[in-house]
Amino acid sequence: MSSLNPNSRNEREPYVVSSKGYTAVAINAAAKAGEYIKSRQGTVKELGTKSSAQDLVTEVDKGAEQMIRRLVLTHYPDHAILGEEGVVPGADAVTAALEEAKENEFLWIVDPVDGTTNFVHGFPFYAVSIALAVRGELTVGVIYDPVRDEMFVAEKGKGAYVHGVKTAVSSETSLGDSLIALGFPPDRQVAQPANLAALQNILPKVRGIRAGGSAALHLAYVAAGRVSAYYEVGLSPWDCAAGVLLVKESGGQVTDTQGNPYHIGTRHVVASNGHIHEDIVSSLKEAGATGF
Repeated sequence: MSSLNPNSRNEREPYVVSSKGYTAVAINAAAKAGEYIKSRQGTVKELGTKSSAQDLVTEVDKGAEQMIRRLVLTHYPDHAILGEEGVVPGADAVTAALEEAKENEFLWIVDPVDGTTNFVHGFPFYAVSIALAVRGELTVGVIYDPVRDEMFVAEKGKGAYVHGVKTAVSSETSLGDSLIALGFPPDRQVAQPANLAALQNILPKVRGIRAGGSAALHLAYVAAGRVSAYYEVGLSPWDCAAGVLLVKESGGQVTDTQGNPYHIGTRHVVASNGHIHEDIVSSLKEAGATGF
């Protein structure tokens, strides 16, 4: 088995790509965008905000999304792309954009920099997230962490891998043995109070809580067994589409915060190893923190 040490690149097996089509394009686009993003670390000159003062966007986000769009459309000019930087901030705008995009048979869902605030501050926890939905069903999911040079790849029905090593969710069966990840979204009015209420309820029950600031990487880490579960209220499709497929193809479970099946429009998400899923959902309901 190859090493997952970020400094041992030469020891790694090649990325597992079971087809030369959609998955290869997603991997190529994520790798190229990731290289560009990493090269711009510490050079950001223009800093803008979207829905709030905490919701940051940079020229790097925009440049990376344009790069991904060009690469995808070069191969598949008739496909649709739903990208974070192409949608006006706000839940209503996201819902409207998704409804319009879902009319297309092939829909690429892209977050060029998931963890922009981390990127801006030099905190090395951010990723490129690219998913493909075919007739509304997640088919390909790729998350690339350029800092650690880790490429997480999932294909529906074919498993999930990180650099050729098959990923599998963790085996914890109780909250007391579990390490849980959560997110603090930029929405300070609705989502953050819900997440804080959930945190108060869950923290005494678990081994530990982590909040890294990238939904995509948290989901990738659930898939790889590095955290037992992850939840967050107020996500957008591009935050979690690729990660959801990774978790499912690694043997995990993904629902909304009330336990209903995940779909591309789900905004309040729980992903876990499956064993502790009901306990997480119950805790969120108990705390009145489902976001609904």
